[in-house]
Amino acid sequence: MTSAGRRPLVAGNWKMNGTRSSLAVVESVRQGLTPELAERIDVLICPPSTLIASCVAAAYGSPIAIGGQNLHAKPNGAFTGSISAEMLSDLGARYVIVGHSERRAYHHETDDGVHAKALGARRAGLCGIICVGETKEEREQGRALDIVRAQLAIGVPKGATAADTVIAYEPVWAIGTGLTPTPKDIAEVHASLREMLDKLVGAEAEKIRIVYGGSVKPGNARELMSVENVDGALVGGASLVAEDFLGICAAYA
Repeated sequence: MTSAGRRPLVAGNWKMNGTRSSLAVVESVRQGLTPELAERIDVLICPPSTLIASCVAAAYGSPIAIGGQNLHAKPNGAFTGSISAEMLSDLGARYVIVGHSERRAYHHETDDGVHAKALGARRAGLCGIICVGETKEEREQGRALDIVRAQLAIGVPKGATAADTVIAYEPVWAIGTGLTPTPKDIAEVHASLREMLDKLVGAEAEKIRIVYGGSVKPGNARELMSVENVDGALVGGASLVAEDFLGICAAYA
């Protein structure tokens, strides 16, 4: 548990990577996750939608949860190529990533769109992992806190709870670059997000997990996960290698 009693979450985002052969990663994580560690943290893998059902089957009976990487806000309709929260739930997913910076950058997702998707996730009983983060330019301009607080203020639905919402702070400039903010910078952003959550949802804010993402590796995980108000990690590339992902989980051993 974190100092505030929030149960840490270590989530892997496979992005557009993985085929059926990648199920071996799930099996290796399953075998390497000790009962003692599984009692302390929640472990989540978010594969491409093509692998969700297979990953659910591979993780069945284990502490590993499976989630989606994106969703359409509507439950159904003429939205060719899209997948709804209800469809994800039907496959056995329990979480879904909402508003990742790559979705915002490459698919022009807006804060209002993130809000709608978060509502969709809640509607289907999924926990939405709402992503926020600033670009390198925005940080250099001294606007990092303003940017992430604005994203949070619009993206988080009214009445959000710890059961249906996780916040992920992922500075855009740190994703996949090998660069990471200093622990002091991360602490400042997470504290600001916690303060904003308090304004948005009141007492529930202390229960909602805020995880950090952006070039998290086994070598820096323990330091990053020990920062105040950091309740786990959203892991990109390192989650594709079972040994690395387990190494990050072991920050809580």
